[in-house]
Amino acid sequence: MEKTPEPAEARLANEAEGLPVIVASGWAYEYKLLLVLGIAMALSCIGAPYPQEMYLQHSPTLFLLFFLPWIHRRYPVSRTAFTCLIVFMLFHTLGARYIYSYVPYDRWCESLFGFRLSEEFSFRRNHYDRLAHFLFGLLWTVPVWDVLTRHFRIRPRVAWYFALEFIMAASMLYEAFEWGLTMVLSPKDANSYNGQQGDMWDAQKDMTLAMVGALITAVVMRVRSRREG
Repeated sequence: MEKTPEPAEARLANEAEGLPVIVASGWAYEYKLLLVLGIAMALSCIGAPYPQEMYLQHSPTLFLLFFLPWIHRRYPVSRTAFTCLIVFMLFHTLGARYIYSYVPYDRWCESLFGFRLSEEFSFRRNHYDRLAHFLFGLLWTVPVWDVLTRHFRIRPRVAWYFALEFIMAASMLYEAFEWGLTMVLSPKDANSYNGQQGDMWDAQKDMTLAMVGALITAVVMRVRSRREG
């Protein structure tokens, strides 16, 4: 069995790329984040407007709540990477409550700022799912990079490339999974989960936004490392 890299080695990799060096001592921080995620998911189920469809959307959150502690023990990552994962899942939890297609950001924006985003930008659909795919690329790239450098001994610069490839491949597989659901679920349930909202290019746009988010993270972190190096 390959020896797990020591925290010092992971620290050097993070320093090389300009990432915040936060190596956890103990599990207090991670458990607090998991608790926040668990509470957020529980609250999202209270008075949910689409309860039957919502539970399928919550399945990834339940998976992480149960298995992320074990995964993190086997492949520990920095607090920065762990925080990125939880922040993304919090956005996902909000989307799951409203099955993505009906997140009322127009109502919230109008209450806070006096205008509706859809009217201001001539949106023809609810774009919260687009935001989630973008955030997937933006926030998952650092955790993937962290695992590659810590546990697979891949050079930091090369790891950014593989992290980008991972995001693109994961996005493609997810879209294929959604397509598979349309084959087994009823048309109504499939449409509720997929959130296509009549856009025939929905899958391609989602994958592109995930790639753009990953590229932004990779470029920003590389520029930052060069300036600090």
